[in-house]
Amino acid sequence: MGMKLILLGAPGAGKGTQAEILSTKLGIPTISTGNILRAAIKEGTEIGLQAKSYMDAGKLVPDSVIIGIVAERLSQPDCQNGFILDGVPRTLPQAEALDQHGITFDHVLSIEISDEEIEQRMSGRRVCSKCGAPYHVKAKPPKQEGVCDTCGGALIQRDDDKAETVHHRLEVYHAETEPLKGYYQQKGVLVPVDNQPTIEATTQVIVEALGI
Repeated sequence: MGMKLILLGAPGAGKGTQAEILSTKLGIPTISTGNILRAAIKEGTEIGLQAKSYMDAGKLVPDSVIIGIVAERLSQPDCQNGFILDGVPRTLPQAEALDQHGITFDHVLSIEISDEEIEQRMSGRRVCSKCGAPYHVKAKPPKQEGVCDTCGGALIQRDDDKAETVHHRLEVYHAETEPLKGYYQQKGVLVPVDNQPTIEATTQVIVEALGI
């Protein structure tokens, strides 16, 4: 069953997790900007090399290049029956550029979650400094505080998950990405999904909203 979807939501809302589940359920690929950027650079495509030149110079990759890479990826055979976009579009100009490329969507899912909950969720994340196993001080604590259950490595907090970084990322999200909700609402494809206490419950709400 083919579906063209976008997943919207604040950083830490669980977009990546839900995208993986939906990808398996629907048999369609998840297109994450980070992954396709790396793939285009590795393959040395013309647009990949353009992106690399910006990144090597420590600059942000411009929208035109990002959307070019996305369009290139969406033209591949495995996307013919549908796809899930995660991490793009991030801004209104990116959404407009996708429209100009003739890329349309059946549904735009927006995971609704409070800033307070995001801050709690992300600031509680820990990873093992040795094996990279993920933990959470409340949701998934290790048996012994600060020590990995699997390999005994020390658990650390990534810079990305520190309170001031999370706060800044949320500010950027509200300023740049949240306006996309209004854009897609006008097109009649926005599907708001209230975040649930568990991953499974959130998936269930999404499945019901999409009628799958």
